[in-house]
Formats: sequence, structure tokens, C-alpha cells
Amino acid sequence: MDQPVAKRASDSRTLMTQLIFPLDTNHYDTMFGGKLMEYMDKVAAIAAMRHARTRVVTASTDSLDFLAPIRVGEVIEVEAFVTWTKRSSMEIYVTVTSENLYTGIRAVMVTAFFTFVALDDNGKSCPIATIIPESELEQRLFETAPERYELRKKRKQDREGN
Repeated sequence: MDQPVAKRASDSRTLMTQLIFPLDTNHYDTMFGGKLMEYMDKVAAIAAMRHARTRVVTASTDSLDFLAPIRVGEVIEVEAFVTWTKRSSMEIYVTVTSENLYTGIRAVMVTAFFTFVALDDNGKSCPIATIIPESELEQRLFETAPERYELRKKRKQDREGN
């Protein structure tokens, strides 16, 4: 099968907005990390499917950095887009920005890289389009992605060797 035509990174951009309620938080009134990771994985999956236009599965998550707590009553925006691809895998950059609706103060709270693999109807990996980065951020992430890919590959090999 031929490699699909290249697509713009912005074509995969996905945004989810959520108001954080008490049921989303722990006894410190800060958001459960696992709940936030669920939102991030969903948004990353949508971005991956928008790019690949087929089924996808999460292969890895790395550099999941919680920069500050998210509090009850804040709004979060979970944003994702495909930064780079290999034959059937794609790296997705996910950010979570919180906003205090009373003060208007916004801050990036979490960043992460997810890797997804595209699957055909038989559950086998299948080729996907390459990425055309346009913005400065897309360019920077695209240029640094091969290094992250090699680190992931080495991490996986190290784990398989143990």
C-alpha cells in the first residue's frame, strides 16, 4: 500500500473544554491525575483518528508533566495535535491549560507526548500520512520528534531486555 498524502498538523488539532466539579477532585479539591489522563488520552485519540482516518490504539505516553494542581471550579482545555509520524505510528502533543473563571488567569498545567498506532480492518498496523508542520511550535516539535522517537525505542528495548 502506498504512503498516504501528507497532511497539515493543524488538521488533527482537537480541543476539549471541561469545568472541574467536586466529583473530579480528591480530598484536596484538586483534580484526580487519572481523570485528567483519561481526558488527555481521549483527545489524543481523536487527533490521531483525524490524521489517520482509521482505528488507532495508544502505544505509549511519555513526558507526562503535571506542572501545577488543577482546582475545583476551574475550566480546563485539553488540546492535542499530531506532531510527527513514522510508517504507522504518530506522536501527539497534548497540553492542558486551566483557567480561573473569576480572575481570567490561564496557565499550562500539563504537557505530554502520546504515541498512537493506526490499525487496518484486520487489526494490523497500516501506513499513514506524513505531517506538514506550519506554526513555529509545530515546526519545533516536528524537528525534535525523531530524538524523542529514538528515546522511546530505547526505553522499550531496555524493558524488553529485563
